[in-house]
Amino acid sequence: MSLSHSEQVAAILAAQRDRPGALLPILHDIQDALGHIPPDAVAQIANALNLSRAEVHGVITFYHHFRTTPPTRHTIQICCAEACQSMGSERLVQHAEKKLTHREQSEYELHPVYCLGLCATSPAMMIDGQSHARVTPEKFDKLIQKLGSGT
Repeated sequence: MSLSHSEQVAAILAAQRDRPGALLPILHDIQDALGHIPPDAVAQIANALNLSRAEVHGVITFYHHFRTTPPTRHTIQICCAEACQSMGSERLVQHAEKKLTHREQSEYELHPVYCLGLCATSPAMMIDGQSHARVTPEKFDKLIQKLGSGT
């Protein structure tokens, strides 16, 4: 029998609450366990750490890493930092947005990010944590098509 979200959050809180600076490790552990931080967990976290719900919510929304909704099947990050921008990443983001609007919304999530550390091979992007370099709109289309075919 698997634990409910609330029970999983309670177990994480019990293990971490006495740790100095526990909020961030708790948020990471919850997201690792559930794929996101459910909105109803905010009050549970706040009570356990003697914080206000606003303080917990503020930390969750401040850091782009944390999410309050379940993840999509595929996460796409396109670098928009200076090196990638100079090599056409803005055009790539526009192309990706247009391409992905015709697809199943729950399948793909697009995030412009600032520096993937692949500046010498820009424009760069990541799909589900895998790096791709020198991405053109045509290469993007092929990568998305490959995801759709499951290969």
